[in-house]
Amino acid sequence: MTSVSSQHARVLSGMRPTGRLHLGHYHGVLKNWIELQHEYDCFFFVADWHALTTDYDDPSAIPKSTFEMVIDWLAAGVSANSATLFVQSRVPEHAELHLLLSMMTPLGWLERVPSYKDQQEKLKEKDLATYGFLGYPLLQSADILIYKAGLVPVGEDQVAHVEMTREIARRFNHIYGREPDFADKAEQAKRKMGKKNAKLFDKLRRAYQEQGDQESLSVARALLDDQANITLGDRDRLLGYLEGGGRMILPEPQPLLTKASKMPGLDGQKMSKSYANTISLREAPDEVEKKLRTMPTDPQRIRRTDPGNPDVCPVWPFHRIYSDESCQQWVQAGCRSANIGCLECKQPIVDAVRAELAPIQSQAQEFEQQPDLVRTIINDGCERARDTARETMAEVRHAMSLNHI
Repeated sequence: MTSVSSQHARVLSGMRPTGRLHLGHYHGVLKNWIELQHEYDCFFFVADWHALTTDYDDPSAIPKSTFEMVIDWLAAGVSANSATLFVQSRVPEHAELHLLLSMMTPLGWLERVPSYKDQQEKLKEKDLATYGFLGYPLLQSADILIYKAGLVPVGEDQVAHVEMTREIARRFNHIYGREPDFADKAEQAKRKMGKKNAKLFDKLRRAYQEQGDQESLSVARALLDDQANITLGDRDRLLGYLEGGGRMILPEPQPLLTKASKMPGLDGQKMSKSYANTISLREAPDEVEKKLRTMPTDPQRIRRTDPGNPDVCPVWPFHRIYSDESCQQWVQAGCRSANIGCLECKQPIVDAVRAELAPIQSQAQEFEQQPDLVRTIINDGCERARDTARETMAEVRHAMSLNHI
């Protein structure tokens, strides 16, 4: 992890408040979050300010959508004991860092973000010629950097956002990380490591700076991670000293590539509320069965006796997710030979989806009956998140000479 210490091995990820979630969210995001929360210090947030970048004209649905979405997070297995769950707007330090970063971020960096023009094209009916929409990638960067997150789970189409965040952190550190007595403080910090470790650090630093030895850089970072006698500030200075720059105030995050969701919609397209092809996590069991049994199938298979082709049937991708190998072989052979009908083919999917949703729905019902518990979880998460954000902002303000009195 470039420029990210083990102390900062945090994961940051958020979702816009869209209300109740569906199977696409579960397979594409939540299952990943559930795994990550046991491996990293995870911060998962409701991106309500981001929702305003496109829906500023009617924000009335945001409170209810936030509450419903958090219930689905918890019901699916995202744990408040393993991760910090919070609402973006409840941590105003995000906005402060966004403002301060905007002072030094070149306008061209924002205009070249790939999704900027794409989103304007897709949402032609909305007036997106706003400062907020142009600046939302910078707000995303502030979301990441305020927690010094080391890893950001993204799909391949969002790697550019993380790369821009890395550039912003690099620019910030270059401009504001050069203390007048930086080298002296770095040497003082190095001596705290002890003679043996200090000597090894010098050797590795020379190998990297003089020969470009990347392995020496990695070993030196690991050496700093293992030091118990130096403060966090000392460690950040030594990281900058090692890499030939200034103090590392905002570590550069790395993208954590996630597998693209393979969860199709009921019509074969991507599962999305805008396509009206979803199964929500709290869909009634009878409704789940009805939706699946009425799914379109191979358009060439008109009669029960007609052989079909699973590869062009919208039901087949569901089998690839929910059915074991023997069931998939049964589908392939039975469909192509017309030995099974479409309703027979769909029944294992109906059973599997209902079985998957049953425990989630049971948990959701419990949280629905305890709204105060849900609010407490979010309130506690917001406080934890804000404590961390305040620490970062204290460093940022100091670096930018905003601690006048």
